[in-house]
Amino acid sequence: MSFPRKNTLNSVPLLRTQDLCRDFPSGGFRGKSTRIVDNVNIEVHSGEIVGIVGESGSGKTTLARCCLRLLEPTSGYVYFDGQDLASIRPASLRIKRREFQMIFQDPYASLNPAMTVEEILLEPLQVHKMNLLENTDAYLHELLSAVSLDTTLIKRRPGELSGGQQQRVGIARGLALKPRLLIADEPVAALDVSVQAQILNLLADLKKQYTFTLILISHSLYVIHYLCDRVSVMYRGRIVEEAPATAFFNEPKHPYSRILLDSMPMLDAPEQMQPITHRHINALVSNNRSCCVFHEHCPQAFSICKEQIPSFKETGPGEKVACFLYL
Repeated sequence: MSFPRKNTLNSVPLLRTQDLCRDFPSGGFRGKSTRIVDNVNIEVHSGEIVGIVGESGSGKTTLARCCLRLLEPTSGYVYFDGQDLASIRPASLRIKRREFQMIFQDPYASLNPAMTVEEILLEPLQVHKMNLLENTDAYLHELLSAVSLDTTLIKRRPGELSGGQQQRVGIARGLALKPRLLIADEPVAALDVSVQAQILNLLADLKKQYTFTLILISHSLYVIHYLCDRVSVMYRGRIVEEAPATAFFNEPKHPYSRILLDSMPMLDAPEQMQPITHRHINALVSNNRSCCVFHEHCPQAFSICKEQIPSFKETGPGEKVACFLYL
């Protein structure tokens, strides 16, 4: 299986968002809405593995779905290879979707229980009218081999597979169209620790074998540390820090990032993870967007943090942080 090679001469990001926002109606309040993704600007270049980390409710999954137009943004833009996805007509968007795919968090919920593994893997090809004719069996075996699944499972249904096998089928389905961009949304969150390690090793092996671009969404710093080249930290709908993985884990800048790392002192031992020490506030609680989203819990907050939104400022090569500590 071959993937598009990284073009080091192309400076255009494979994926870029500009001031991306997504609101949802507030239950019980007519005309009211809650902003789950708030003016997010990210860039992902070909060949990267970028991790987006944050607590549950921070907006990571909503951001991912907006990037793939599974959800329509309330405002802002999503550019894929320099093209505004909102400007693409439905027929053209269907063709473009071959180039970006998603691995969903719950493997069982994302697989049709009435379909066999063979039917699940062939469905993307049929939807996109990619007829392999006599090469179908060879291609299916290639997909199963890529995710370390035995070909004897091809006639089984999801309910006959283990959680780890289901997730491997989900990964194989994501790879079926040979996309340029793959977004993995909490790919190991629903699995036990031993199976998590297997799936992470699988993704690491795929990274070594093929050149493709991956956005990895997780609330686990262990997962991000294990796989990613670059890290974006999300809190209550905003990106508060962005840095190369090595710089981030050596010296996080944002106070929230430090709290996240303090909650996980042993990065090589995920079972020893400690709970986050500050009082968790779900993204749905407050709609006040005129201040720093972390000021209520920040041990280093200034009075200005309650009054203004900090700009996303560059603090080093490839490093940015939204914090008044770095004016």
